[in-house]
Amino acid sequence: MAELLHELILESAKRSPGREALVYQKSRLDYGALAAEVSDAADALIGLGLARSERVAVYLEKRIETVAAMFGTSAAGGVFVPVNPILKAEQVAYILKDCSVRILVTSMDRLRLLSESLKDCRDLHTVLVVGDGDLPEISGINLHRWGGVARKSCRRHRVINADMAAILYTSGSTGKPKGVVLSHLNMVTGAKSVAQYLKNKPDDRILSVLPLSFDYGFSQLTTAFHVGATAVLMNHLLPRDIVKVVEKERITGLAAVPPLWIQLSQLEWPLEAASSIRYFTNSGGAMPLTTLAELRSRFPNASPYLMYGLTEAFRSTYLPPEEVDRRPDSIGKAIPNAEIMVVREDGSPCSPGEPGELVHRGALVSLGYWNDHEKTAERFKPAPNREGGLTMPEMAVWSGDTVRMDDEGFLYFISRRDEMIKTSGYRVSPTEVEEVIYATEMAGEVAAVGVPHPVLGQAIVVIVSERPGQPLDLDALMAECKQRLPAYMVPSEIRRHHGSLPRNPNGKIDRKLLLNGLLEG
Repeated sequence: MAELLHELILESAKRSPGREALVYQKSRLDYGALAAEVSDAADALIGLGLARSERVAVYLEKRIETVAAMFGTSAAGGVFVPVNPILKAEQVAYILKDCSVRILVTSMDRLRLLSESLKDCRDLHTVLVVGDGDLPEISGINLHRWGGVARKSCRRHRVINADMAAILYTSGSTGKPKGVVLSHLNMVTGAKSVAQYLKNKPDDRILSVLPLSFDYGFSQLTTAFHVGATAVLMNHLLPRDIVKVVEKERITGLAAVPPLWIQLSQLEWPLEAASSIRYFTNSGGAMPLTTLAELRSRFPNASPYLMYGLTEAFRSTYLPPEEVDRRPDSIGKAIPNAEIMVVREDGSPCSPGEPGELVHRGALVSLGYWNDHEKTAERFKPAPNREGGLTMPEMAVWSGDTVRMDDEGFLYFISRRDEMIKTSGYRVSPTEVEEVIYATEMAGEVAAVGVPHPVLGQAIVVIVSERPGQPLDLDALMAECKQRLPAYMVPSEIRRHHGSLPRNPNGKIDRKLLLNGLLEG
């Protein structure tokens, strides 16, 4: 039984080496071949001097090398850091510096975009480049081609399931993204838990369409590898492309976030495509009931799984398909091997129907935020309602989300405490957007807020004031945003505000007041 992340692949390779494991475009690897790819990657990383628990960043689109690099890092005893491929150079460089990445795996075209930024990444010593083209010269950094590193018979570092396996970066309520540190235990437990309630089996064919830097997206790989199923990698451009791949590959499991489900529900699905889907899952926000109804009519053989999760604890709840008709607005109950509590501010349990904070305890609780004691202390606190005789505290994740529980134990989401903007399945910090606009020196004061949107969940609207003596060019400012920000962070609209932006009693810009003004207007 797998205890470490990479063992999910190795154990399936022992059981069924000839079973198809991974598909990317025309490439098809069985479990034996995938295990060999992972082993080769691990040997190469060890040969490059990777020490135990050192970080390896993977900045690639979904492809065979991406999977081999991440699981190979695990096999070598390192910690992999998946970087969303749509991030721009500034955001990538921040992540590399924040967690002291030693080795970067990327493609030739992405390396060209990063070359200047990498000069400031002092801990980075090696870049492995996937693809053809002449390798550039970057001072202080060794560049090698993927697959071109001479493998040495070096002993791999010994790790246990309590050790770090990955750092996934997620936006914080203020400031830069936070690195959520996940152990092997977290990730393997998550794979087993999700595969259990989704009833995954070896003949499943799971489409990986979400970013692998997203815990929900990475889960498509771990659940597939745990049961020896097939994962099909896809970098989709249009929703119609997903329909074509589902039909071609006879996909049985499909996961998406609400904005994508809305688009998929509005397409015509050929009978061959719709009939192959055994289940579909939703997380990253509430699915509109009309969208759920559309999907259920298009996929008559599929079971819907509505889920709630947070990167700090991977996945927390799911609503069993047989309960969807009775309570489609519920986020369900705790997933296997997790406990979910609803508590008051003092940690005492809430009564049925009483709003309280969702607290998650168990093996899925991550190791906190990388190198951030303050934010870790805010979110990771002792689990409530512990037996008095237990003298060592157990850390739980206090989600900051307000929920209620009904008499039967089913949970219902009410609100998020912080000011995060949830758009296109991503959590966006208003401060991240604001800092980029401030950096243009084209605006005076800036505030980003999320307004309800029928497709995106929330749309980012930015309110700006003029700099003294400098006319405000909204079109030029929007062009700068498109140049500097990844697509999902680009504001849907920038609005001019005359005079200073309103303040709250603490002297900070009052985003809530601005948002209320937008909604009322």
